[in-house]
Amino acid sequence: MINQVTLVGRLTKDPELRYTVEGKAVLNITLALNRHYRNAQGEFDADFVLCTLWNKIAENTAKYCSKGSIVGIMGKIQTRNYEDHDGKKVYVTEVVADSVKFMGGRTKDERPAVSSQPAG
Repeated sequence: MINQVTLVGRLTKDPELRYTVEGKAVLNITLALNRHYRNAQGEFDADFVLCTLWNKIAENTAKYCSKGSIVGIMGKIQTRNYEDHDGKKVYVTEVVADSVKFMGGRTKDERPAVSSQPAG
């Protein structure tokens, strides 16, 4: 079985880096992905995909990208669920990034675009 996805889109907001209690960096971002066809009003719709980045990939993305930055993500689709504060089960489908490529657009401090890939 293959579980691999490649996405290219724009960040919908500035990244907000967090750390787990174990000290691991984690970043949840949403990518806006334009569809390749027009709707009834003649405009292009977009899909919004939740992506989770870990460790150095998360730190570099938070450091160099901002709202509107174009990024390419390679990763895998993952599902999870949890109970919200009302006890209702919430299901989440997300892309967990294996690598991120900074492709242009708005970068913080006008730094050059760089690539962030896991050490290996």
